[in-house]
Amino acid sequence: MPELPEVEIIRRSLVDKLEGRRIHGVEILLPRLIKWPSAYEFQALVTGKTIQKLERKGKYLILQLDDSMMLVIHLRMTGRLYFVDNEEKTDRFTHIIFDLGEGCKLLYADTRTLGTLYAMPASELWRIAGLAGMGPEPLTAEFSLAYFRGLVHARKGRIKALLLNQKLIGGLGNIYVDEAMAIARIDPDRLACSLNDQEAGRLYEAINQVIEDGINHGGTTFRDYRDGTGKSGSHQNYLAVYGRKGQPCKLCGTPIERKEVAGRGTHYCPNCQR
Repeated sequence: MPELPEVEIIRRSLVDKLEGRRIHGVEILLPRLIKWPSAYEFQALVTGKTIQKLERKGKYLILQLDDSMMLVIHLRMTGRLYFVDNEEKTDRFTHIIFDLGEGCKLLYADTRTLGTLYAMPASELWRIAGLAGMGPEPLTAEFSLAYFRGLVHARKGRIKALLLNQKLIGGLGNIYVDEAMAIARIDPDRLACSLNDQEAGRLYEAINQVIEDGINHGGTTFRDYRDGTGKSGSHQNYLAVYGRKGQPCKLCGTPIERKEVAGRGTHYCPNCQR
């Protein structure tokens, strides 16, 4: 699933191409991807509107249109949003086509068709529970060390489950959680409340570091992820543990292991993360 760094890179790659463009029409080839309102109403609400601003919150992309209308997109597991400015043919995974005029299009493609799209006034964004109830993001003032320590010390569940909870921290996913815990040398099976202030501080710094590194490297590409122009990321070349089962730890040489934690496949070094 594209996480905060990947969605931010998509946003950055599309800003100059989308802002100021008018949506001349929308072709919806798979109506069930439209979660609010109906597909017909969705077309009516966004057609003719100009894209004023492209923003991101957590893993959501938010296109601000005329008249305070918002077009919200969550890519889920395999969603791709990209811009084309020619007669490039779409493939069988292209499900929604936004006509931007002059031969330009914004395409939404999705192999597993788990993505979600919404159109509604800004005053109704509360309808999207995951967006309205999202916690502060890494690299923001709201995500302070004091806030993070408070979260950790107040919860008895596994630390990995806490980090994946979007209501507590927005934008983190499996890849960057595993990486942050590896850098901080924290066992993902640890109870959150068992971390002392020093350990919580190391993990806090590691979270911000992996998110910043992921953005600087253009995101992580294993299979589907591409930015808004079709370019792959390179952060997969810098990962410490994720996707490296059986390979030597870059710090101690111990083979990386994989186990289930909080219902998610989890990569870690059994020596460094005791």
